[in-house]
Amino acid sequence: MMLDRFRLASLLQAFPRQTIPPGELRAAAVLVPLFERGDRDFLLFTERTAHLEHHAGEIAFPGGGFDDGDVDLSATALRETEEELGITRSRIELLGRLDDFHSVHGYHVVPFVGIIPPPDNLLFDPFEIAATFEAPLDHFRDPGVHRVEDWQHRGRRVPVDFYQFEEHTIWGLTAAILRQFLEETAPLG
Repeated sequence: MMLDRFRLASLLQAFPRQTIPPGELRAAAVLVPLFERGDRDFLLFTERTAHLEHHAGEIAFPGGGFDDGDVDLSATALRETEEELGITRSRIELLGRLDDFHSVHGYHVVPFVGIIPPPDNLLFDPFEIAATFEAPLDHFRDPGVHRVEDWQHRGRRVPVDFYQFEEHTIWGLTAAILRQFLEETAPLG
């Protein structure tokens, strides 16, 4: 990878994560999937199908709710990535994690960062995933592709992140996770 995976892992391990007590929220995890193509680093995104109850049609990282069979939330991120995209868990190298996030749909989400093989022959789950796309990491370091809007949610003002990549608008929780990943890895970029 162009990003030094050992420096990235060290940075993520040293990162002073903010954890949030889950309370009544359902535990969930996502994977921020990085890979190298040519001489550039890329992120892989999913577009969720339109019929899903939550986040229908939105751009997301692979992930989902904790199951009783998961040893921990990193296992959740790996299992969900395998189920959604067909990337075998053993082919994903977890490097670390970011802050805990609350989802407006009642989830306590923990994002993990991992290296995946180039996603050339994905077997994605057509029930959950309508499409996937890859985007160069350096694209998101351009301040011109990011904006923040103030939205009202449950009577309070909430800043919502947006990133644009070609025809894809990445927003909400996925964009917040992406923003934090970019901020924390800026020394490497």
